[in-house]
Amino acid sequence: MASPVSGLRGVEHIAFTVPDLAQAVRFFVEVLGCEHFYDMGPFSDPTGNWMADNLDVHPRAEIPKFSLLRCANGANFELFEYTAPDQVTRWPRMSDHGGSHIAFYVDDMDAALDQLRAHGVKVLGAGRKDGFGPESGKGSCFAHWLTPWGQLMEFVSYPHGRQYHTTTDRRLWRPQ
Repeated sequence: MASPVSGLRGVEHIAFTVPDLAQAVRFFVEVLGCEHFYDMGPFSDPTGNWMADNLDVHPRAEIPKFSLLRCANGANFELFEYTAPDQVTRWPRMSDHGGSHIAFYVDDMDAALDQLRAHGVKVLGAGRKDGFGPESGKGSCFAHWLTPWGQLMEFVSYPHGRQYHTTTDRRLWRPQ
């Protein structure tokens, strides 16, 4: 195994860009129960290359504002709203390079999905699906859903552990 980065402790925040920052903050606060901490911005470099050199975006990209949120016992979120001359506005699918999703642990999958549906959130497929393979186990389940702006998210729950727990003492991180 390679040497770890000195002092690395874990994931502090996850950042992503949304098309409408106010809508995204409302969704994370009102639907998921995240806590909004503060906003920052605007940021741009109208004549230089700071944005390209430091963030690998178009030099004329602008961040009107971004927000910091905390969601229960997990990583923080930085939600950005950008404008850029070369901006791609379609959310990448999981099959696209850069495709991703965020999974939230829930104690009661059925109740969590009912709450999403009550807010008009599109739950994918049949909703709740049983865990399988190393992620199976009594009560282990997952469900994918889309935010109002089309970002893929997931709920997971494994109240009695996962099947892989029977084969090793090592454990993946889990919100407590």
